[in-house]
Amino acid sequence: MKKILIISLLFLLSPLCRADTLYLTSLDWPPYSGKKLTEQGASIAVAKAAFASMGHELVVEFYPWSRAVKLASDDSKYAGYFPEYHYESDEFVFSEPMGQGPLGLVQRKDKPVSWSKVSDLTQYRLGVVQDYINTEELDALIASGDISAQAVVSDDKNVQKVAAGRIDAAVIDANVLNYLLTNEPSLKGLADKVEMNSTLLVNKELHIAFENTHEGKKWRDIFNEGLKKIDVQAIMAKHL
Repeated sequence: MKKILIISLLFLLSPLCRADTLYLTSLDWPPYSGKKLTEQGASIAVAKAAFASMGHELVVEFYPWSRAVKLASDDSKYAGYFPEYHYESDEFVFSEPMGQGPLGLVQRKDKPVSWSKVSDLTQYRLGVVQDYINTEELDALIASGDISAQAVVSDDKNVQKVAAGRIDAAVIDANVLNYLLTNEPSLKGLADKVEMNSTLLVNKELHIAFENTHEGKKWRDIFNEGLKKIDVQAIMAKHL
C-alpha cells in the first residue's frame, strides 16, 4: 500500500500531469485570434481546448504582431506565440498543425490579377504585412527586389490600398478578408470593389511556435497530444 501511495504521488507531481497555466502571445487577426472575438477566435479556441484536454489552462495576451513574436522569444513569462506558419527557425519549435488558412491575393474586381506561377507576379505592385511569413518563393522574390512589395502594419490597410488602386493586389488569408469586409467599419462598402483572386498561393497550416528550450518542447509535446483528443475541424468551422 505504501509503495502504491508513493507511485501515485510521483505520478500526480510529474510535469506532464500537474495542472499548470501556460502563457502565449498572439495578435488581433480575426477570425483566427482576437481579444474581442467569441472564445478569442478560431485558433485560440482550438489551443485552449487542446490544453484543457491535457488538464492545463491557456492564457493568451495580445500585442501587435512584431511585439508578440519578440516577447515570445525574450520574455520568460511566455512559452511561445501563435497562430504562425511554419518556417525554418533556431529560436522556435513548431506544434503539429492546428488548422489551415487559404493564403492568396486580394484584388480589385475591375482589375483582376492574372497569374499561374509566383514569378508571374513580378509585373504587379503587391502589398504585404510587416513581419508576416508568406511563402518561401514569394518572400525570396520580394527580398531580391524582383517583386515590388510595400509593407503595412495590418491586413485592413492593404485592403484599403488595393481598393484605392495604390497597389495591384495584397497577400491575405481568404478567411481574414471575408471577416474584415463583413465586420471592419473602416472597410465598409469595399466588398463591392475587392475580392480574392481565384488562384491561391497555398493553403497554409497554422501552428503554435514554442520557444526552442526544454520548457518549450515540453509544452509543444503536451499540446500535440491534446490535439489528438479534440475535433480541430469542428472547432475551426464554428468560428469560420
